[in-house]
Amino acid sequence: MPLPPGEPSRPVATLPPADEAPLPPAIQQARSRWVPVRWNDLPGFGDDALHEAWNAWLRSCERPMPVIGALCPEVRRLAIASADEQRAWMQQRLQPYRVEPLRMGEEGLLTGYYEPMLEGSRQPTAAQRVPLYRPPASLATRRPWYTRQEIDTLPEARNALRGHEIAWIADPLDALSLQIQGSGRMSIAEPDGSRRWVRLAFAGSNEQPYRSVGGWLLQQGALRDASWPGIKAWAAQNPQRLQEMLWANPRYVFFREEPLPDADTGPRGAQGVPLTPGRSIAVDRDSIPYGTPVWLASTGPSVRLQRLVLAQDTGSAITGAVRADYFVGWGPEAGEVAGRLKQPLQLWVLWPR
Repeated sequence: MPLPPGEPSRPVATLPPADEAPLPPAIQQARSRWVPVRWNDLPGFGDDALHEAWNAWLRSCERPMPVIGALCPEVRRLAIASADEQRAWMQQRLQPYRVEPLRMGEEGLLTGYYEPMLEGSRQPTAAQRVPLYRPPASLATRRPWYTRQEIDTLPEARNALRGHEIAWIADPLDALSLQIQGSGRMSIAEPDGSRRWVRLAFAGSNEQPYRSVGGWLLQQGALRDASWPGIKAWAAQNPQRLQEMLWANPRYVFFREEPLPDADTGPRGAQGVPLTPGRSIAVDRDSIPYGTPVWLASTGPSVRLQRLVLAQDTGSAITGAVRADYFVGWGPEAGEVAGRLKQPLQLWVLWPR
């Protein structure tokens, strides 16, 4: 069917290169090695609903990155193409590479993250006594900044944060979860009694090392289930040790308040574009550059995934060659999935030929 007048033509889908064609050489990254493979080595490639990933790819094209960004004009024109046309174009224009660690024995790992949805107050109340802060003025001059324990106990740290409160919430574990996830949505009660939804976005950290409280509990022999639901259950049963557990993670995150004009849009990742539930991942940028389309395969007790995703974010705990944090979405159901997601992973980057 002819396109309407003035409509740009889509790239013509041609047959993919012959599978017998010589493969290119491997590509070395700072923390990974990309080994070229055939398209039929990608599990489930013919079954994915590519249009869902295309929306995330279009987001990456809002901030085109070197090399891969050169394909953005074609990616945009293919946004209304069929899945078969998109798949054929990918096979024609991209070369898949299996991501391998530089050190033998390093295992692939997939975890999940999400946007918590919290209730807060502009003023402390009898129930809401846990503050969330903007970055203090001295954050840029004192590196690393005070640890989590020092923030809670040292007068000089507390004085530096006075007046930087964004809101107060009720549960210190919710505050920790928000800091681990990096952003969240909050219904804030204003002093006049009105409520409004805002996003709390990552604005900086104390640059202290991240330590998993789940890992700390495992080392203590306190539990066997180090998922977030398991951690919360332990905390409810051991309130006298809650502070000790929180201080086991010295890293502390500060936020900035942003409007939430569109409830269906995710937070901005490190690439600077909004994340797409189920199609955005956080990676180690020394292994995979931002904006790269990636084929992801992971099977475990939580989910079975074989799909196209975009590398659009990173995190302090996301280090290693075959390592990804899968953006699940927002709200309690997403939190349940993200809190339990920890399973083996395989990754293939899809790089321009």
